[in-house]
Amino acid sequence: MAPNDSTRTTEEAKDLAAGRRKTARYLVPVAVAGVAAATIGLVPALAASGDPDLPKISAQELIEKMAASETQQLSGTVKINTDLGLPSFGGLAGSLIGGSGQDEGSSAAPDAKLTELATGTHTLRIAADGPERQKVSVLEDSSEYSLIHNGDDVWGYDSASNEVYHAEDDGQREGKDGKDRRTPDDLPTTPKDLADEVLKAADDTTSVTVDGTSQVAGRDAYKLVVKPKQEGSTVGSITIAVDAKNGVPLKFTLNPSSGGKAVVDVGFTKVDFSRPAASTFDFTPPKGAKVTEADELEDGKGTRAPKGHEEFEGLGDMGGGLDVIGEGWTSIAKIEGPGAGEGADAKKNEKGDVPPEAQQFLDALGDKVEGKFGSGTVFKTRLVNALMTDDGTVYVGAVTKDALVKAANEGK
Repeated sequence: MAPNDSTRTTEEAKDLAAGRRKTARYLVPVAVAGVAAATIGLVPALAASGDPDLPKISAQELIEKMAASETQQLSGTVKINTDLGLPSFGGLAGSLIGGSGQDEGSSAAPDAKLTELATGTHTLRIAADGPERQKVSVLEDSSEYSLIHNGDDVWGYDSASNEVYHAEDDGQREGKDGKDRRTPDDLPTTPKDLADEVLKAADDTTSVTVDGTSQVAGRDAYKLVVKPKQEGSTVGSITIAVDAKNGVPLKFTLNPSSGGKAVVDVGFTKVDFSRPAASTFDFTPPKGAKVTEADELEDGKGTRAPKGHEEFEGLGDMGGGLDVIGEGWTSIAKIEGPGAGEGADAKKNEKGDVPPEAQQFLDALGDKVEGKFGSGTVFKTRLVNALMTDDGTVYVGAVTKDALVKAANEGK
């Protein structure tokens, strides 16, 4: 069993493989359950079948092995399980945080559909043949949703509604109308996607070590453990099982600082690193299916996040603007609500705009807090927490309630 290694992460971790642009849409409090998946990832717990005896390796060497991996062809089954400690909202969370509105009008559009992975347990069948061909299928009891990228085309198909979504992928982020659009490459669905996001953001606020070995989907793997050094984060640790032979991440597990079972756990149950058949990526809309072109859908304006904090992109769409407080694992997004900073009368008016019954419901979902900032409500999950002050300002991040209150107090 490989011994522990206390090597800290270095600049190689930041430069590890080009990461996919992370997009988050925070709505408080109802959609807070889905936020964790949009900002950090997905899940399932896989039983180990013994710890293999592998050669010793340092954290630095293991990160370099991941970065040097040339594996671009694979197929397999991925299990995802997300436990935020809240009831599943089904498709509600996905529809609320799924994007800027560009996908309204088609149940086959990928943003909202894949964001449903934010809660519960799911099984995915995936295949990849280089950067030009990928396929992800979400398997349900009596239906299946597939997202296929094949060259210049991106297809989404929802068998339950017999609807098809189609977009042209020319390698750019702009549609025919010149507005920013996302592609499936931005939506993490595999352990590698999630590992890339974590390691590219690692800095001196992070500890990276090797903590033994494991077996995942019949493959020998090293366990890379990533931990925040900062106090106040709700992230306890992230474990990435890395294939000992080819450096591909096989399993991703996020444990909360509060303890208990994993919040996010994503891993292969079966994996094959041979090239999938070309026909895997072929798609023709079924007869009678409703086909929606991406350019037919309404596009939101989208607010850019500050440089270095792309994980908070889109938050400024909620009101008066976005600021990021702090750095690393304890970064907090501050979103100014309408009426914020306009005095007591404005605060009363803003809160009065909410029907009393609705306000009572919102208050029941969270904990009332007070401070120099005034008063507000903290809405909590096991990972992402949000403080909404009575004047409509929102503080949100993967941090504790005390950290949110402190940020609000210092913001005054």
